[in-house]
Order: sequence, then C-alpha cells, then structure tokens
Amino acid sequence: MKVTCLQENFAKGLSIVGRAVATRSPYPVLANILLTSDRGALKLAATDFETSIMCWVSAKVEEEGAITIPARTLSDLVNNLPPEQVILSLDDKTHTMHIACYRTEATIKGIDYQEFPLMPEADKENRIKIETALLKEMIGQVTFAAATDDTRPTLTGISTRFAGDTITMAATDGFRLSVRTAKLPQIVEKPVEVIIPAKSLNELARVAGPEQEYVYISFPEGRNQVIFDMESIVVIINLVADGPFPDYSAVVPKKRKTRTVLNTAEFAKACKMADIFAREASHTARVRIEPGDEITPSHTTITASSTETGGNMAQLDAIVDGDAIEIAFNVKYMTDVLNVVGTPQVAIETLSPMDPGVIRPVGNDNFTHVIMPMHFGR
Repeated sequence: MKVTCLQENFAKGLSIVGRAVATRSPYPVLANILLTSDRGALKLAATDFETSIMCWVSAKVEEEGAITIPARTLSDLVNNLPPEQVILSLDDKTHTMHIACYRTEATIKGIDYQEFPLMPEADKENRIKIETALLKEMIGQVTFAAATDDTRPTLTGISTRFAGDTITMAATDGFRLSVRTAKLPQIVEKPVEVIIPAKSLNELARVAGPEQEYVYISFPEGRNQVIFDMESIVVIINLVADGPFPDYSAVVPKKRKTRTVLNTAEFAKACKMADIFAREASHTARVRIEPGDEITPSHTTITASSTETGGNMAQLDAIVDGDAIEIAFNVKYMTDVLNVVGTPQVAIETLSPMDPGVIRPVGNDNFTHVIMPMHFGR
C-alpha cells in the first residue's frame, strides 16, 4: 500500500472511526483501525462488535493494500503532524506502516487486516431515506429517556418503526417516555420495527455532519444489524435482540384536566435552579399551577427544599387552561426534556397529582414526552 492524503482530512477521518474502537477487548485487533485502499480513496474502519464505523478519506492511491494499526498511536501521531501531505507506505512482510509528513517520519507496527472482522455492505436498492438533520434531532429527543443500566437490555434501546411514510422512535426507562414521529420522503412498503441501542445512536448523531444531507438506512439480510449510509461515512449497529419493546401507547394519558403553557427557556432555568436543592431529595420538586382570577394572573410556581441546604421558589408567567394543581416531578428529568423540546413555548398537560404529566412542544405535534409524578408529603 502507498497512499497520500492531507493531514487535516486524515485526522478528521480517524476521529470519526475512533468512536467505535474497542477500549476493552480480548481481541487486540479491535483496538486497531483498519486502513485500506477503496473507491480510489483511503478507507478507515473500526468496530467494538456493537458499533462499527467506516469512513472514506480523499487520497491519492498509488499502491493497493490493507493493514490494521493501533488506534491510539496512529491518532496521537497524526494529530501532531503539520498540516501537510501525509504519505503512508506499508511493508506487507513486517506489517509495518511508514508515515512521512514534511520533516517527520515514523513507523508503526500493525496487525494483518485479515484478522479484522468483516463488515456487511449497505443495501443500495432496498433502503430508507431520511434527512440527516431530522434524524439527529429525533435521536436527541429520545435517547436521553432510555435506560442506562443493563438489567432490562430492551430499555437501553430505542424502539424504531418504519411504516408507510412515517418513522417513529420511542425510548423509556420506566420513569419517563419520549416518542418522536416524522415523515419520510418515500413510502416504506413493508413495515420494519427494531430496537437500536441508544448509545450507538448517539454515536451516529455525533459523526453525522452537515455535509451529509441524507442518511440511507438498510437492514442486511440474515444479520441482526442496521446500516446508516451517509456516502462517505457508514455506521453499522447491532440491534438489541432482547425484545419485544414494551407497548408504550397505553402509558400516554388520553385525558387531561389542565393545560399549562410556559416559556421553555424560563421553565428550564427554574428547574435547573430547583435541582440545586432537590438533588438531595431524589431530585423532587413541586410544580404548583394556578389558573388565576380577576386579580392574580395565571402562573406556575416551582419549589424545592432540602433539610440540609435550604430551598428555593421560582414563579413563572403561564397560560393555564383548567383546574389548579400541585404535582411533584423529578426536576432533573424535567430539565432533560426541556433541553430538547426545540420550541420557544412548552405545554404541560396534567390530570391529577398521581397521574403522569405530558410535555409537548407548542406548535409541534410530532414530539410527546411522558413523565411520572413523584410522591411528596404534606
């Protein structure tokens, strides 16, 4: 192999695939990045057996070849090279890569590329198209609600359904539920429903940049995987096999007694301040909603207290339709959803202090968040 590329492009490619390098594995090759000539470019790949990332870097290929190189050593070296052309030359017999850039030269010993796991090809015929920016927004609005422990593996994943011209993503950890729907630019003739690990979807969102306008989604036959193809970047994710995902439709309340509209940024700031005192009480804060009268305008009050540190109260202007209510929420969870609502105003729909609350962006019916109430003494 003999390949020439720009240091800037090489470093960016390494940072992208580096997110899939295994940190703890009995297989030394999984700590390596695969370098190979492909499509007249330099192809980089890494995998931890859960998530695999491939990236193509513009390059001049003089000789074909492939090798795997220790990820940390290669990345540290390339990041410190000057912004010049990098020449990669491989000695096939010793599996040693020679790297030259301006006045710098280095050699790194690698492992035969044949020990690196094979990766499936994206299906160019049967694939689902979605805007990259939209998919990233959807991921951000659901993954935070997924479980982070492995006691129930299914809940660490995102239920993802493609049916007709609609994609639906949902996540729950048993205390909250996020559901996001969106329209697809084409019809999916055969409905598909899978569970994708939230952690892997977050990695996908991180590597998908604005230069990738669309993501093409396919499911390789006979493999429990999903492929996200962005032309110059491909992410392959192993699906969660422990299923099925809980039927979350029954969790979303069908009735409400009170609908409260608040400024999203003001509400998020009040919740963040409340959590300073609420974190010592399982993040419990009280939300008092008052519809107001001829003298007192409608408002919402958020209070939190701690026997050791004190307490605080914040009153916010609100538009209230319905009865007065006081309900307790995990204010950290409330902050999490307010950070991803994406609209200037947010609505809280409540039924009683014992029933879940529903959070919806005002002016956007595609996102629904359900949060369970907390119990508090009088």
